[in-house]
Amino acid sequence: MPSSNTNNTTITSSQTANSVNSLKSVKSIKSTTATTSPRIILGIDPGLQTTGFGVIEVVGAKLQYIASGTISTKHLPSGNLPERLKVIFTGITEVIGRYSPTEAAIEIVFMNINPQASLLLGQARGACISAIVYQDLPLNEYTALQMKKAIAGHGKAAKAQVQEMVKRLLKLPQLPGPDAADALGLAITQAHAGHALSLLMQSAGDARKATGMYVQGRSR
Repeated sequence: MPSSNTNNTTITSSQTANSVNSLKSVKSIKSTTATTSPRIILGIDPGLQTTGFGVIEVVGAKLQYIASGTISTKHLPSGNLPERLKVIFTGITEVIGRYSPTEAAIEIVFMNINPQASLLLGQARGACISAIVYQDLPLNEYTALQMKKAIAGHGKAAKAQVQEMVKRLLKLPQLPGPDAADALGLAITQAHAGHALSLLMQSAGDARKATGMYVQGRSR
């Protein structure tokens, strides 16, 4: 698991040899399948101490793991909020530059029993969103409930269940860490949402064609 430190940004990421080989095979298919546009989706699970990220490639309904990891601010003093937000912003920017995603997904956060903690989490999330929109990436937001339903089939799935399902869906050799798993889960949720939308639009187009043929047939 390689790690890099740039401008006090600690990013830990992982990329399996299998994923690299599979990615090459997928790219070789792209040239012969012009109708299917590949999507590189960056999922982000924001956190002030640890922000998880996951990157997948989507070709049609096929999901391919690219990389995942975390951005940590634990090496900084807890009271130095501006520097910690800078680390998160810089880290997400570096991830985008490294993996060139075409779109992103991030978790929506809600107020919990600790308003101060919610406020700090919201600022970490804001740093992530700022980095994404600064790179002009389309961004979609999902709640933890939506992500868990998409991954495990129900909204009360525990973190261990999400980790296991992400491992199965992406055919990973081992369980991803909890933060990276949530980020990958958000990317998968975005992939499913986009695929469902494209099928819906295609279905609507077919329906319009059929209706047009029917009307044209009656007019003769």
